[in-house]
Amino acid sequence: MKTLFVSSRSCTVLVDEQGDFYARQPYTLTLDGSLVDHGGRSVVSLFGLWPDTEYELALTVEGGQEERLTVRTEPEVCTFDVRRFGAKGDGQAYDTAALQTAILCCPEGGRVLIPRGQYLTGPLFLKSGITLELQADAVLSLTTDVGRFPVLPGMTRTTDEQGEVLLGSWEGNPLDTYASALTGIGVKHVRIIGQGVVDGCAQNAEWWTKYHKIKTGPYRPRLFYLRDCENIAVQGVTFRNSPAWNLHPTFSSNLSFLNVRVEAPAVSPNTDGFDPESCRGIRMYGTEFSVGDDCIAIKAGKIYMGQTYHTPCQDIEIAWCLMRDGHGGVTVGSEMAGGVCDVRVHHCRMVGNDRGLRIKTRRGRGKYAVIDRIRFEDVKMIGVKTPLVVNALYYCDPDGHTAYVQSREKQPITDGTPTIGSITYERVEATDCAGCAAYILGLPERPVEEITLRDCRITFAPDPKPMLPAMAEGVEECAGQGFIAVNVKTLRLENVSAEGIQGDRLQLENVEKVIDI
Repeated sequence: MKTLFVSSRSCTVLVDEQGDFYARQPYTLTLDGSLVDHGGRSVVSLFGLWPDTEYELALTVEGGQEERLTVRTEPEVCTFDVRRFGAKGDGQAYDTAALQTAILCCPEGGRVLIPRGQYLTGPLFLKSGITLELQADAVLSLTTDVGRFPVLPGMTRTTDEQGEVLLGSWEGNPLDTYASALTGIGVKHVRIIGQGVVDGCAQNAEWWTKYHKIKTGPYRPRLFYLRDCENIAVQGVTFRNSPAWNLHPTFSSNLSFLNVRVEAPAVSPNTDGFDPESCRGIRMYGTEFSVGDDCIAIKAGKIYMGQTYHTPCQDIEIAWCLMRDGHGGVTVGSEMAGGVCDVRVHHCRMVGNDRGLRIKTRRGRGKYAVIDRIRFEDVKMIGVKTPLVVNALYYCDPDGHTAYVQSREKQPITDGTPTIGSITYERVEATDCAGCAAYILGLPERPVEEITLRDCRITFAPDPKPMLPAMAEGVEECAGQGFIAVNVKTLRLENVSAEGIQGDRLQLENVEKVIDI
């Protein structure tokens, strides 16, 4: 048992380091002798604790010995209950002013408490040094009145015209966007904890219909948006029905997300679960996703952001998470012009995704668009159609289907040519697959450097249905196919099996070196 996070009112512990989202064996967990409701998870969060107090946790695995852990909560200056500031919590009155006042008035080291109730609100802006707690049965319901949303300008020139201030962001570009339900601009040392809900209420508005199909004014808001922030932790909170991406930190560092839940209908457009963009130092533990797009998509901007700031997304750990449905389980790209490196995804479970572990880029992302040192370890997939995809010809953006992006002939290597370096898959187990075991499509002028699969097991459904494994021109639907690789320098398969393949195990084109042992 290991402590992952402690606040003044809560803590998060790792119960089973070798489990995935769920622990390998049944167990009991007590806090000072009282039984903890844990749901059998490998990562467990506890709430309702008292500041500056020592607690003892006792873990007993079925048939095993007891393990104990002592946790001491952090001090707390004071608590501001939003009800005292005039918040009604009745779902009818607009509580934005009362909620925002409590946040702005809270001193460093204090807590803003949102108790049980439904709080109709517009976007709220965070303040450094505070804890915001949404208790169980507390719901922040985002208004559907677009007129109540402030706008974050995408780009503002500095007075000396030598620089710029960036606030709004949409799919990797500095564009005007509506402020998000919880917005942090340049804040530090913030904790957002609790068992409450942030509800975007997009199903009751036109975010997924009118504002998705027709560009009218600023782009859609998120539920949680950070710009230039440091040392932010989110624990236990549920985010649901976002107008667009759910959790979107940009140019921020030292971020923790623990036992968070993110949910949206399968038909909701652009409702990615977690999109860190040009961030550094991220821990995502014990989080559950069920969304209408990629569960996690690691990003680093489009070409302007990459060329101007060339800030990669790096030092990222994603572990003990559950990804249900969604287009991808964990995706890198495609807006990654600043590069993505040093990512480790391990001990996760994926169920029913279109694609499991997914890399996507394209010509035009630029010379800083380097994807390298990406490791996927101990991942279990059930009913994921195509478990492994690497696609360097992803047909996104208005020019995505042009010859420049999609040509299968060698193009000149320019400042627009991206790079895919080393991608490693170890102990990946996938059952009931459909399309193919892996689809790897590099650029002919710059092949993928190295793909390694080690100790992986892939099994197809008895009657797999055809599906499109990668979104690129010329890729055909397939069912029950093996390992398809095009434009790769080194393909290494060590102790890799695939059951139920229809046809050749390896389908290779322009692969310089193959190691299959």
